[in-house]
Amino acid sequence: MSDIEQYDYDLPRERIAQAPLATRSDARLMLVDRKAGTIDHHYVRDLPELLKADDTLVLNNTRVIPAKLVGYRAETSGQWQGLFLRADAATGVWEVLTKTRGTLRPGEAITIKDREGRPSMQLVVVSRTDDGHLLVTPRLPGRDESEWPREPADWLERYGRIPLPPYIRDGQMVDADVKNYQTVFAEHRGSVAAPTAGLHFTDKLLEYIRTGGTDIQEVTLHVGIGTFRPIAVDRLDEHTMHSEWGQIDAATAETIRARRAHGRCIAVGTTSVRVLESAARNAEGKLEPWTGATDLFIKPPYQFKVVDALMTNFHLPRSSLLVLVSAFAGRELIMEAYQKAIESEYRFFSYGDAMLIV
Repeated sequence: MSDIEQYDYDLPRERIAQAPLATRSDARLMLVDRKAGTIDHHYVRDLPELLKADDTLVLNNTRVIPAKLVGYRAETSGQWQGLFLRADAATGVWEVLTKTRGTLRPGEAITIKDREGRPSMQLVVVSRTDDGHLLVTPRLPGRDESEWPREPADWLERYGRIPLPPYIRDGQMVDADVKNYQTVFAEHRGSVAAPTAGLHFTDKLLEYIRTGGTDIQEVTLHVGIGTFRPIAVDRLDEHTMHSEWGQIDAATAETIRARRAHGRCIAVGTTSVRVLESAARNAEGKLEPWTGATDLFIKPPYQFKVVDALMTNFHLPRSSLLVLVSAFAGRELIMEAYQKAIESEYRFFSYGDAMLIV
């Protein structure tokens, strides 16, 4: 059996959640105890009773941008879809992931339809990158440049769509996703996917957690499209991990470091894990302030330097996220937990239920 085959499992399609629950904190929460090897069942709303006064809960405050663009080629009326990846601040050129049929020539225009299906902005083709991504510049036909949005995120907020993963309604958003696919503490714009473990929290639940003495700290990791890509090689050592931008400031690092003397650092989501462990990796094991890109691939037998417990959703087979969770809890225990989740009809993936690994 190859490395990656050890992280595969069969999931009935009906177990993939297509929408969140009406109340986020009503989601189920599987409690996995690494030391005891036990698996118990709770609800996310039970977190205040499961956490301790000395614990620190670490949230990822990234904000999902409406990075999906839908439209048509102005010359041929052929349908077009793309995903905004990044922009060059100096030139204003956007890099877009697209699988359009045919050849898009430099100077050709793509008309983007807004969420109501009306023609709106245009993208003018510049060229392609070496890996096939499209380079374009945005414009608003018939409008003076002084009226154009200034930042890429402003363009996208106005004309883009929520980039749902393909396993949710084939990636087709509905109006409710604008709110549902965003955490209540989202602040810094930059993700093309939600930090899904954070979707379970409500303002009321966070208030209850604080009342119990648990401290809540925030870091930032802008989730990239690579989070959805399965590992395509047999050996984990051969996998090239995607890079994502993250940040933890000095006050947050100091607070977490001090509180770990008596309590646990509980990362909410694998994205928070990547920030915390990347910051510690850059400081030889000590949690320090950090800003930058990380391509950290956490796989067995990784030794965690900061994270003591992890709240996370259920992840796709053969994914780097499932490998990370297995590195934290042990592959056999995690695969047992996933099998029990399927048998107990847990809801999987972005809008699904969660587990707390202690």
